[in-house]
Amino acid sequence: MANIVGVITTKQGSVAGGAPIFIAEDREDLQRISHLLEKVLDCAAHEVHEDLFIIVNRKS
Repeated sequence: MANIVGVITTKQGSVAGGAPIFIAEDREDLQRISHLLEKVLDCAAHEVHEDLFIIVNRKS
C-alpha cells in the first residue's frame, strides 16, 4: 500500500489533508524541495501538475 507522506506546492491554500504540506516560492524551489524530500525520506516524488508534487512511500 502506498502512503502520501508529503505534498509540495507553489499555491498556498490549494491543497489540504493529513500529510505535511510544503509551500515553494516558485517552480525551481518546488523541484528542489521535492528532490530533497525524495532522497531524505527514501520515497518517490511524483509531479501531479506543474504546481504540485506528492511524496509517496510505497514500502510496507
